[in-house]
Amino acid sequence: MGRAPRFAILKGRGNYLCLQRLSAPDDDPDEPELFDVGSLSDTGRQVKRLHEWAQDTITGDRDELVPGVSAAAWRQVSVSANECLGAAACPFGDECYAEQARAQATEVDLVVTNHALLAIDAAAEYQILPQRTMLVVDEAHELTDRVTSVTTGVLTGRAVTRAARRAARVCDIDSTERLDETAEGLALTLGEMPEGRLDQLPDPLGVAVARVRDTAAACAAQCTATAEAGAAGVGDTGDPESNSLRRRALAALTEVHDAAVRALGAFEAGIAERGDVVWVASGERQAPALHVAPLGVAGMLRDRLFAEHPVVLTSATLSLGGSFDPLAAQWGLGEADAEPVWSALDVGSPFDHARSAIFYVAKHLPPPGRDGLSEAALAEIAALVTAAGGRTLGLFSSQRAATQAAAETSERVDVPVLCQGEDSTAQLIREFAQDPQTCLFGTLSLWQGVDVPGPSLQLVIVDRIPFPRPDDPLASARQRAVSAQGGNGFMAVSATHAALLLAQGTGRLLRAMDDRGVVAVLDPRLATARYGSFLRGSLPPYWNTTDPELVRGALARLDRAAQEAEPQLSS
Repeated sequence: MGRAPRFAILKGRGNYLCLQRLSAPDDDPDEPELFDVGSLSDTGRQVKRLHEWAQDTITGDRDELVPGVSAAAWRQVSVSANECLGAAACPFGDECYAEQARAQATEVDLVVTNHALLAIDAAAEYQILPQRTMLVVDEAHELTDRVTSVTTGVLTGRAVTRAARRAARVCDIDSTERLDETAEGLALTLGEMPEGRLDQLPDPLGVAVARVRDTAAACAAQCTATAEAGAAGVGDTGDPESNSLRRRALAALTEVHDAAVRALGAFEAGIAERGDVVWVASGERQAPALHVAPLGVAGMLRDRLFAEHPVVLTSATLSLGGSFDPLAAQWGLGEADAEPVWSALDVGSPFDHARSAIFYVAKHLPPPGRDGLSEAALAEIAALVTAAGGRTLGLFSSQRAATQAAAETSERVDVPVLCQGEDSTAQLIREFAQDPQTCLFGTLSLWQGVDVPGPSLQLVIVDRIPFPRPDDPLASARQRAVSAQGGNGFMAVSATHAALLLAQGTGRLLRAMDDRGVVAVLDPRLATARYGSFLRGSLPPYWNTTDPELVRGALARLDRAAQEAEPQLSS
């Protein structure tokens, strides 16, 4: 270019401090004791810290606040795009951190953003990101999941209650009381529903969702009409604080209304023609919720992301089973010579995988079952960890399996064993990296979130092939849709999902050029099942074996070499 390129970082509006909300904190209906000095909650203390940080920050970017704060605290000082007053109406428009970031992004050569904002830009009817001549997507293997997540709607009784409480502050009380009643009905109905995908909409749930749709629409219309009439000073010409309350109310009402409309609309077509998947789910600390997600995002990506400008997609795990076709199909790209035209290039790796790592499949073990880890698998883990002298990252298919393995390994092997959930994941990873004898066992976030080069990590254990659960609503629906069109649903969805995760998980081992170690998979199906060759073909060219004695011997030698080197390193 003949000069240093200029770049800017751009995130969604909710990632920036909102000066208008800071200037007029209100008693949040979702946090009634937030600002009660007599009973200041932990969230309240975090909000107080945010107000202090606001005096010093230059960018207002949440990621620059270390240590961070909870989502509940951040909501008190930020707004979503739908809640924003807009630069013209806001008294802080000229000072707005989000607007400053957007302005900077229009004047640079390179805009750096995240997958979430890219997905929102692709899904929205209007342009969010600046004009571009080219797009580069790193970690592109995550693109489909990120776009799916952004375009998934969730409807809960609590969300409807929140919308009613916000609306009650700016519009007619009768309308909001009716909405509050529908929230109770929805929560009760969802509580009586079994978890899982819905191929048909049960009448009680359909009635409850339709009432949410209708009462939210009526409440929003009444709220808007009141504002337009200028009643109570809440119109766009009113004071910014009242206008902000109205915007927040309408944003909450629109969210629940649109989710209800979409959930009801998903059942208007036959199963084969449906564009959305609907299911009921609940978490350990979460009430039941109705989810609605797109059956696929390929068309959106093809038409909204790839059609207008060149796009480069990069990742260490784009080739699955030796081919780029599986992921290309997820992105809406057909044959390589079809529109839009695409090509692929494998640039290789700086690692000599065959000389640096052994890939071991415990072929002698029984196939994994549903009742936790078998005694044979637990004994295998203990033997491997003993040979390695600790230095182990265990990647498990569930928290239950990770907890079981951690408890049993602690009993059988005299090394520290950390388990995900005992502390923050970041703190656990730090402890694991600092003590070579320590083991760290956990679930999904560790499959892609651990970067520990050196002798602290010389063994990666994978308990089973990471297929999606058979009852996973979205994966099972996508698999059925592929099969209905004559394709192999299992290979297109489940095997592709497993191949991506397996490649990411095993990639935790080699993080520096002098790293050495073993990847041990305790699932014999990787060596015996027909799909095993596809999964193995998605991995780097490790040196492969099914001999447990050979592997334990290699780990013991690595452990001795690391122990001999440690005094030299410490001195």
